[in-house]
Amino acid sequence: MDLAARRTPRADVRTLAVIPARLGATRLPRKPLRLLGGIPLVVRVWERVQALGIVSDAVVATDSDEVAQAVLHAGGRVEMTAATHPSGTDRVAEVVARTAYQHFDAIVNVQGDEPFVAAEAIEGALRQVVELGYPLGTAAVPLDPARIADPNVVKVVTADDGRAMYFSRAAIPYLRDPADVAVQQSLVRQHIGVYAYTRDALACWVALPPHPLELTERLEQLRPLAAGLAMGVASIAGPLAGGIDTEEDLRRADAAWPRHPTDET
Repeated sequence: MDLAARRTPRADVRTLAVIPARLGATRLPRKPLRLLGGIPLVVRVWERVQALGIVSDAVVATDSDEVAQAVLHAGGRVEMTAATHPSGTDRVAEVVARTAYQHFDAIVNVQGDEPFVAAEAIEGALRQVVELGYPLGTAAVPLDPARIADPNVVKVVTADDGRAMYFSRAAIPYLRDPADVAVQQSLVRQHIGVYAYTRDALACWVALPPHPLELTERLEQLRPLAAGLAMGVASIAGPLAGGIDTEEDLRRADAAWPRHPTDET
């Protein structure tokens, strides 16, 4: 049985995946249009989301005619958005505010460079909103202890109820006594950049001004957290395939592509 058959959305909850994509990346120029297995990366992400069968519908949000044409050529849906958005969240919010998308109950933001995004991450983030009642949802996996001090790895710690307490590029929680290393490792998780929102929470997020914590860490999810919006964190087993940010990431992904058919996580 394929994933689409196993993971059909609840009939009473209409969910929309929005995949923001822009051409302005500096570390991997023209990233959405770079080829992965001979197909543009953004199309691979859209195909992945469609194949998982979790959401009711999926659309790519972009300000690039080239990206739009690539997605349309593959049979996907596209919404053109402003070129001035500072983040993918703002781009998602512009799409969701349109009349054509008013009937969706929950929205999930799948980054346009995640062709291996795990079904469990999307399901888990949506579950926080749809079933557990959080205005925001995301996901995390166990952290490799060797990477706890790596600023490129975003860490999250949660309250006992699974709500996010803080996200950081630093090693959190800080290990004061080496004897407590097992406790530290049981508490920290690596954040996965998949977000789910209620319509109202998404609108609130983008209406807030950038917060000093967000600007300091360069982590946009700290903005709603600082404003008091609760974000549930789904803890999934992993492994974390990761996004494609560099030429080396793309080279590895392209070499691995035949080993990652779209019906596997």
